[in-house]
Amino acid sequence: MPPPPVANPALDLQLLMQDEHVMVAAKLAGMPTQPGMGHQRDTLMNALFAHDGRSLERLGHDRDWGLLHRLDRETSGCVIVARTAAAYDGIRRQFERRTIDKSYLAVVQGRLPHKDGTCRQPLAETLRGGTKVSVIATAGEPAITHWTTLAAKGEHAVLSISIETGRLHQIRAHLAWLGAPVLGDRVYRSLLPPNTSALRDKAVTLFLHAHSIAFDHPVTGERARVTMPVPERFRERADELVGSGWLERTPPASRP
Repeated sequence: MPPPPVANPALDLQLLMQDEHVMVAAKLAGMPTQPGMGHQRDTLMNALFAHDGRSLERLGHDRDWGLLHRLDRETSGCVIVARTAAAYDGIRRQFERRTIDKSYLAVVQGRLPHKDGTCRQPLAETLRGGTKVSVIATAGEPAITHWTTLAAKGEHAVLSISIETGRLHQIRAHLAWLGAPVLGDRVYRSLLPPNTSALRDKAVTLFLHAHSIAFDHPVTGERARVTMPVPERFRERADELVGSGWLERTPPASRP
């Protein structure tokens, strides 16, 4: 059985919500969610173990040290971590029942088929060049992504996105399939047809942000809604591409 993450107090940690049962942490873009190859001490979980390693270690590997879901390394946003077994099990059931509301913001380059819509293309995991990716596949797992355009100009748009499922790279794969990949997405941009306008994208940062998350508190039962402010580099780039004002139209996390 693998050892627990190593506590690293040198890492910055911002908690958006915290009580004796659950924490919601703000994951920065570029920070892995949990330790893996080449990243053993610089992840969100390393920072959380420095904050409350005793509680997380008690949960053990079987409960993933309290971690209830993950974000891609280059995606910023809200991450829920349980501090007790009861909280972990209760929130895990909500994920399984799809009652967790997750709202994302994305800057995309390309042309979506409609201003608002839903992509229901099933996804299957595969390896491309040594990297695990999700591809559209008839026999894949169900995947549902809803999008609403907050602002658009030329071939760029800022979207509000909610997902009913949590497949690997789901938002990135669906948006690329629709012809409007997330700005800065090197992986899924490479899967686009030749001569697609998005291939001219030179961004080096992935413009995808897990803006808010809502769940039923595992002890009180009250609905908890937590939001992580939009990172400055995201806001500035979006303003530059589509104009200001889109942020005021951002809806809270809500069930589709």
